[in-house]
Amino acid sequence: MRILVVEDDSVLRDGLSRSLRNAGYAVETADDGRLADQLLSVHSFDLVVLDLGLPGLDGLEVLRRLRRRASAVPVLILTARDNVADRVNGLDVGADDYLVKPFELAELEARVRALVRRAQSAATARINHGALTLDTAARRAFVGEAALD
Repeated sequence: MRILVVEDDSVLRDGLSRSLRNAGYAVETADDGRLADQLLSVHSFDLVVLDLGLPGLDGLEVLRRLRRRASAVPVLILTARDNVADRVNGLDVGADDYLVKPFELAELEARVRALVRRAQSAATARINHGALTLDTAARRAFVGEAALD
């Protein structure tokens, strides 16, 4: 499992990276929005932990660009922006979860596990047997490209 941690605060970034590595994840980091956008456009990750107040490119813009590329990678926003409008906006732009700083490390780790688990479950929602495909999430079946009623 590869996680990208995008955080401009070096102490927090290093602490998050160390904690996630200790939990068994492969972690890459970015300290500004432009670098994060570049990494996300050329590499695949299983989860992104994204700060909003980033130099170079705001975290919400990084998220918008990611979703415009039709990426379904789960994104956990980790930010000091704590009012309801910011949370709603972050989720509406495409985040899968939103955690406000300061936070408890145990809660962040639990949210990471939940997002990874959810993404893995969505990835296995299709069962293939020859030309027959069953999409258990959508409750639809296909033979080749043709949908079955």
